[in-house]
Amino acid sequence: MKKKIGANIYLIAVFIILYAPIFYLMIYSFNSGGAMHDFKGFTLEWYKEVFHDTRLIVIVLNTLVIALLSSAIATIFGVLGALAIANARSRRTKNMLLTLNNVLIVSPDVIIGASFLILYTLIGIKLGFTSVLISHIAFSIPIVVLMVLPKLQEMSPTLIDAARDLGATRRDVLTRVVLPFISPGILAGFFMALTYSLDDFAVTFFVTGNGFSTLSVEIYSRARQGISLSINALSTLIFLFTIILVIGYYFINRKSVRPNGVGMRQ
Repeated sequence: MKKKIGANIYLIAVFIILYAPIFYLMIYSFNSGGAMHDFKGFTLEWYKEVFHDTRLIVIVLNTLVIALLSSAIATIFGVLGALAIANARSRRTKNMLLTLNNVLIVSPDVIIGASFLILYTLIGIKLGFTSVLISHIAFSIPIVVLMVLPKLQEMSPTLIDAARDLGATRRDVLTRVVLPFISPGILAGFFMALTYSLDDFAVTFFVTGNGFSTLSVEIYSRARQGISLSINALSTLIFLFTIILVIGYYFINRKSVRPNGVGMRQ
C-alpha cells in the first residue's frame, strides 16, 4: 500500500514538473499587462496579433505542408523498411538492418542537422522547402519502422499460409492480410512522424534557408528578440493542436483495433 502511494506521489510530482511551465505560459498568454508577471486582466490581444500576422500564417502553412508530406512519404518507406526487416532470412541481416535503422534515432539532432547541411552543400541542393522536406522524411522513417515492426512480429505466419492455400497472390497477401493487420502500427507511425516533424527544431534550424521557415525556428527567432506574449499565444495554440492530434489518434486507434485473425474475402 505504501509503495502504491509513493508511486502515485512520484507520478504526480513528475506531471507537475512537466506541465506546470506549460500552464504558466498558457495563463500569461491572456495577460493584458504584456509581461510574464503581474497578471492584470484577461485579454485576447495576443491571439489576435498572431492571427493578423500574415508572415506567421504563411510559416504555419509551410510547417503543416512539410509535416503532412514528410509523414505520408516516411510512412510509405517505413512500412517497406519494416517489411524488409521482418522478412530478412538470417538473424544477422535482421539485426544489422535494425541497427542501421536506429542510427538516426540515437544520434544527436545537432549532428544530424549538420550532416544534412554538409550534404546539401556538397550536392548543390538549395536550402529551403526541399531540404527541410528531405530531412524530415529521413528522420521520420526510422520512427515509422519501429511503430510497424511490433505489429508484424505479432502476426501469426499461419495467416499468410492460409491466404496462400486459398490461392492468394503475393499482392493479395500484402493488401488483404498484412496491411490490414498492421494498420494500427501504420497509423501510429504516421502520427508519431507528424508529431516529430511539427516539433523538430535542431535539424530544421540547420537546413532552412533565407525566405523559408517553420514554426519551431520562428518561435526561437522571436524569443531571441525579447519576451512577447504573442509567443505565449502561439505556443499555446501549438500545444492545443498537439493535444487534439493525440486525442484524435487515440480514438482512431480504438476503432482500428481488430481481433487477431484477418479474414480474406473469397
